Amino acid sequence: MKIRKIVIIALTLLAPISMQAQKKKPVVKKAPVVVVEEPQEDPRITEMREATQQIIFIDSVVVAKDDFLSIIQLNPESGKLDAYDQFFRSEGHPESYVYINEMGNKCYFSDENANSQMQLYTLDKLGEEWSDPLALKGIYNGISEANYPFMMTDGTTFYFAAKGKESIGGYDIFVTRADSENGQFLKPENIGMPFNSEANDYMYVIDELSNIGYFVTDRRQPEGKVCVYMFIPPTSRHIYNSDAYSDAQLRGFADISRIANTWGKGTERKQALERLKAINKANPTLQSKSAINFIVNDRITYTDISQFQAPDSPDLYRELQSTKKQLKETEQLLEKSRNFYAKAKPEDKRVLRTEILDAERQFVRLTNDVKTLEKRIRQSENNIINSK
Repeated sequence: MKIRKIVIIALTLLAPISMQAQKKKPVVKKAPVVVVEEPQEDPRITEMREATQQIIFIDSVVVAKDDFLSIIQLNPESGKLDAYDQFFRSEGHPESYVYINEMGNKCYFSDENANSQMQLYTLDKLGEEWSDPLALKGIYNGISEANYPFMMTDGTTFYFAAKGKESIGGYDIFVTRADSENGQFLKPENIGMPFNSEANDYMYVIDELSNIGYFVTDRRQPEGKVCVYMFIPPTSRHIYNSDAYSDAQLRGFADISRIANTWGKGTERKQALERLKAINKANPTLQSKSAINFIVNDRITYTDISQFQAPDSPDLYRELQSTKKQLKETEQLLEKSRNFYAKAKPEDKRVLRTEILDAERQFVRLTNDVKTLEKRIRQSENNIINSK
């Protein structure tokens, strides 16, 4: 009997607990998971960036798209570049260009075919007459349009720009070689980064006598403008070591975000600048083709570099322009680094933090340098003007 009472009492005590256990728990609705798919980069671009070639960029000049030939200075031994309309004395070919060899007896040029696509042709000069145009053979595997020809002095190595499946942007720069046995060219190779990008990159030219190269791009440029880069042609191909640089640094080299980052100790660049200076002296019309806008005082504004009167003003003005370009490149680098920092890996953030601080210091220094150079030029010019 006692046992029965104990069981009843125990059941009575457990009943409320059992009833509570049977009550349904409130359902907590989970917020829907939003999956944001980041756009996948073209694997060819990733692969190309990882194989970015080490290049020392000497300088860069932004000009009107139609005027880029005025910046590219070639010694006669390297041949000559010309616009189609100028060379053939015709009209209606604003996007076509011609390369003429040193002897003046062979040229390569671009023109539209029957399908209104740019293609490459060659001519041979026989006596005083040019032969009929002959389309280049062997270069159109994966290429739909070709333009901007340049042949090296060996008569074999040929550079041009092309659009098509083998291009990662608009025009990309390609290299091929002439096969003398069958009169065709070998399959072209994309020369990769930093020369090519998702923008239009073209007119790759090397002056072997002065050891200076040029190429043209519209990356980061407003409509109607292009940037002509001058560089030291490499004797062999070397790529950046991915273990020695962060992702941000490698992207900067590939995009040419700041040419000063390619200078190293600066010795080779300094020597190249001297060679460029010698070329400019030999071509005095170069500067007159580039308009300037420099305010001397409230009444006078110079629009041509020849208007400077103080002996050192032209060189100071060129230094001012170079410093302004470095300032712009530093500002662009800062913006890219800050944007990349937000989504970078922890190990990359440490490197980026240092880069950002260095770039900020350089930005302040370059800003002060610009102000100082402008002040020096104005003082020199006004001293001469006021003394008259």
